[in-house]
Amino acid sequence: MLCSLSPGSRSDALQHGTSGTLPHFLQEPDDAYIIKSNPIKLKCRARPALQIFFKCNGEWVHQSQHQSQEHTDQGTGLKIREVMINVSRQQVEDFHGPEDYWCLCVAWSHLGTSKSRKATVRIAYLRKNFEQDPQGREVPIKGMIVLHCRPPEGVPVAEVEWLKNEEPVGSDGNIDTRADHNLIIQKARLSDSGNYTCLASNIVAKRRSLTATVVVFVNGGWSLWTDWSACNVRCGRGVQKRSRTCTNPAPLNGGTFCEGMSVQKSTCNALCPVDGGWGEWTDWTVCSAECARQRSRECTAPEPKHGGRLCDGAALGTDNCTGGLCTQSDQPPIYLSLSLPGLEVSSDVALYSGLAAGVVTVVVLIVAVTLYRRNQSEYGVDVIDSSALTGGFQSFSFKTACQGNPLLINSSQQPDLTVSRTYTSPICFQDSMDKELISQEPSLFDPLPDLKVKVHSSFMVSLGVSERGAEYHIQKAHPQTFPRGLAPDYSGVGLEGTLRGRREKTLLGPLAPSTPSMPPLRTAGVFGHAGGRLVVPNTGVSLLVPHGGIAVDTTWEMYMVINQEDSSSTLSEERQEVLLSPEVTYGPLGLDLSCPVAMTIAHCAEVAADNWSIRLKRQTRDNKWEEVMSVEEESTSCYCLLEAQCCHLLLEHPGRYALVGEPLSQEAVKRLRLAVFGSADNTNPLGYSLRVYCVDDTPYAFQEVASAERVRGGCLLEEPKTLLFRGNSLSLQLSIQDVPQFLWSIKPFTTCQEFSFSQVWASNQHPLQCAFSLERYSPASSQLSCKISVRQVKGQEQILQVYTSVVEVRGGLFLMKLSGDCTITSQMGSRAFKIPLSIRQRICATFDTANAKGKDWQLLAQKLCIDRNLCYFARQESPSAVILSLWEAQNQDTGDLDSLASALEEIGKVHSTHSTSNRTSTQTTTGTTTRTTATLGCSTEELDAEFT
Repeated sequence: MLCSLSPGSRSDALQHGTSGTLPHFLQEPDDAYIIKSNPIKLKCRARPALQIFFKCNGEWVHQSQHQSQEHTDQGTGLKIREVMINVSRQQVEDFHGPEDYWCLCVAWSHLGTSKSRKATVRIAYLRKNFEQDPQGREVPIKGMIVLHCRPPEGVPVAEVEWLKNEEPVGSDGNIDTRADHNLIIQKARLSDSGNYTCLASNIVAKRRSLTATVVVFVNGGWSLWTDWSACNVRCGRGVQKRSRTCTNPAPLNGGTFCEGMSVQKSTCNALCPVDGGWGEWTDWTVCSAECARQRSRECTAPEPKHGGRLCDGAALGTDNCTGGLCTQSDQPPIYLSLSLPGLEVSSDVALYSGLAAGVVTVVVLIVAVTLYRRNQSEYGVDVIDSSALTGGFQSFSFKTACQGNPLLINSSQQPDLTVSRTYTSPICFQDSMDKELISQEPSLFDPLPDLKVKVHSSFMVSLGVSERGAEYHIQKAHPQTFPRGLAPDYSGVGLEGTLRGRREKTLLGPLAPSTPSMPPLRTAGVFGHAGGRLVVPNTGVSLLVPHGGIAVDTTWEMYMVINQEDSSSTLSEERQEVLLSPEVTYGPLGLDLSCPVAMTIAHCAEVAADNWSIRLKRQTRDNKWEEVMSVEEESTSCYCLLEAQCCHLLLEHPGRYALVGEPLSQEAVKRLRLAVFGSADNTNPLGYSLRVYCVDDTPYAFQEVASAERVRGGCLLEEPKTLLFRGNSLSLQLSIQDVPQFLWSIKPFTTCQEFSFSQVWASNQHPLQCAFSLERYSPASSQLSCKISVRQVKGQEQILQVYTSVVEVRGGLFLMKLSGDCTITSQMGSRAFKIPLSIRQRICATFDTANAKGKDWQLLAQKLCIDRNLCYFARQESPSAVILSLWEAQNQDTGDLDSLASALEEIGKVHSTHSTSNRTSTQTTTGTTTRTTATLGCSTEELDAEFT
């Protein structure tokens, strides 16, 4: 082809480098991402090239969209052409093909064409929600930690980075962050505890996952046993012991305490001393030249052993063998014979004197030891040596959930997860076997007298002070301090056991009222035709008297009373019923109303699942209780709207009403409200009392506690919490933890306390309370911090964090602030209602009128989610008025008219559509629809205007 070129063309071709080469791309288009609405640029550069064009998705890009540049390569003298195009977000979104939007370059030279690689163009994005957030973990030390993280969907794919306490986590020999976005720690260390966050990012945005708290805990381990102590008796069968401490290692970060006993006992046999006894005398020896004979005996019958006494008397006997008549006349022998008896007498005196001194010394030692032991028995008791106590209180392992507390520290502040937690006190029983130990030794748990207890062993051994005792001065048992086991164990959950639990006098259980019957909570008001509202402040109980319920020119003095007496007669023994709300009475009995009143009562049942059969009961004139209705069934006598926290009732007959529940399975849940109060001990300047209440989760039940604590001068130390108590017949355990052991002491045997199941399940009458009595070692200790764990066995647990200043509490401060605290007891007329009277009348006039589709009030009930048991509304003179009264009771606290306005607006749209699609309908129907729409439009405007 070059041979056919003209000389001018030949030189031009050589200038463009066509001496045997096709265009060579120096720069090809790269894959690109469009961020938000910013277009991207694609570039191509080739040498030598006469022309370069882009081709996108198989179509040529118009020449006007190309931006071309041409320059000469200084080294080769060849022309280099560079072309660039812009690709917008709209172009990419408008393309609908089997693959992504793509572009490539085509370069021409005299020898032919060359194509570049395909470059894809995609719209970059990163969704907000992670496909999988990391979950918090509690792992033992040296265990493996795996935190899973699946970043949000995005283009390009998001890169993942891990943060620990807001600091990047790098990979090393122990930590791997490269395995499919997961964080893997091969062997957990204490320093690995912290808050971990998965950070996903691409060129568009960054996303943070939920924070996962990792706690590396250390389970306690026993140290080596000490040597066996000496046998505690000198003779016969005795006991010896050895001890060990849970310090190898000590439990940290909620790790379990060592299982087993810290003190081990064993029987021992101390060999009794054997006193020596003389054997038989030997025969006399032959009479010697000195006219004397001898005989001997040995102390071998028996020999003295094990510290026994030696034989008393002489081992050698000497006698004159001639009866005093000696034939020898030599003076020395006569002198010797005369002097020997004297020498024997002096020798015996010295012997007996020494023996007497030894006996006196032994007697003095025996008396001293006896007095010392008697003194010890009067002033001290070795608690650990009591086998009954050792059997009655066993160590038990449990871990608490790590939770933040907004009252104590900023939620963003990282907790100190390396603080040691050591459980040093007797822990509650875990099974029925332990309860049998208590029943075998009931006398051990009687109220203790005024004595000093010297505690050696596990209470101090766990602190590492094995040889040093700690003395506690125990007064007579405090009436509000309840060691576990004092309360009788109720084996059943039936009514008989429940009622017996209320009547029996126990130390651990409901607080008995100071008087036989407490004064009722009562409120009253005078109402007329305009109606109004009665409220018992801070109890969750109210009564709505609708407008027009009382005849014109007629007034009634109405009242509402909350019963505070024993309510055992309310419950059915056969059904094992539980009282879920207070007993509320409204009257007077002769009250004559033209429409039902709306009563609101708070309850404590968890009604999310169908585990309850809840009924409404009413007391008859002969003080018996009859069932009015079941909330799951339909009835024309009354209406019941059950919500999560309260129940709204439409009632027509005055009287006393109550909600009772029958658990259908062990999954039935009753809500408990937990609160801890504190106050100084008036009898002890260094003493401080913590009182934990477990009451039904109703405002009325907690109001009783609050009133009692106001009188006592108590201080609410932590925001009350809710515990879901299951009907599984298992007890409720309370324990105090993390008390500063070198600043505060707690009364022995009270660190863990327990309520039986029947006590908690039937706790509606009086609050359940337990107390922890503490004492400062020094007046300088003005701060108290600890945790109180409240848990149901095999159930939910809540932690009450206590951090308070003792100095402030002694000033009598009452820091509790009730939500919704009010003192208004009655409201009359329009002030008691959220809906203005004019709008209420228009709504009733509109929806009580029939149209082609039937009663419009049914649609109103449906839109307001009050569409069950419609037969009750159908029998009312004005169904819409009763529905609005129920809506008023349901929304009395919020005062939000948006839901009503939205429902009316939606109904107006439905009727407008119906009217448009049925233009051939009768004039009556059209007029009704038009009036409905106009009324609804006016209602919405007036609602906005009058309640801005």
